[in-house]
Amino acid sequence: MPVIHVDDPADPRLADFRDLTDVALRRALEPERGLYMAEGAKVIARAVAAGHRPRAVLLSERWLDSVATVVPAGVPVYVAPAALLEDVTGYQVHRGALASMERPALPALADLVRDARRIVVLEGIVDHTNVGAIFRSAAGIGADAVVVAPTCADPLYRRSVKVSMGTVFQVPWTRAESWPGALDELRGLGFTVAGLALADDAVDLDDFAARAGDKVALVMGAEGDGLTRQALAHVDEAVIIPMHGGVDSLNVAAASAVAMWALRAR
Repeated sequence: MPVIHVDDPADPRLADFRDLTDVALRRALEPERGLYMAEGAKVIARAVAAGHRPRAVLLSERWLDSVATVVPAGVPVYVAPAALLEDVTGYQVHRGALASMERPALPALADLVRDARRIVVLEGIVDHTNVGAIFRSAAGIGADAVVVAPTCADPLYRRSVKVSMGTVFQVPWTRAESWPGALDELRGLGFTVAGLALADDAVDLDDFAARAGDKVALVMGAEGDGLTRQALAHVDEAVIIPMHGGVDSLNVAAASAVAMWALRAR
């Protein structure tokens, strides 16, 4: 493993890590260049364990030993003072290590869900923190896969990866090529498609869970607005979490955890 000490924030070899706070720039560049960022030794380790290949690693000296054990041979590791990391990235790298990772190819929807019983489908969720939290719940509670609509934030964006604690690497996922046509495809593959929504005809989650079939796709909508009318027109049933105290709904990440628990495969 080549370890390279750097002291110039303008070093062209650090181009993958530069100005990470410019969200619009990263959204444009990362998919185009086939990259995403993994932050922290544990997250980097999970990414590598999942078969993802690092292009380069940038870290402070104190994290070298932790990361060196998981980085494949031949990947350059750039070591720099913490101040230089902040200068290059544009923010304080609290976990002390970043890896630019090559994006894996995403599977076709039918291949993704071939052996799945419980999957989560995300429409229009634009907050990367919520996406990461939903993946963490999916991993912890036991959803088999996640499908993200074209309007959903990138699960491999740095913030999503960080909040998920690297579980975006262990939960199989793909991005739907057709929307809301992907919901019809899931139905054709044997799934009951349930949309979590404040609809007039929505059934209680407990009631739906009691009669849920062997294969269920749970569709979650955008923060605030929820599922679009187009998506609701393509679900088998609308489902609601009964609420109290004058509260009509939960944050989408919290709601997904509650619904996944209620619908977990037994």
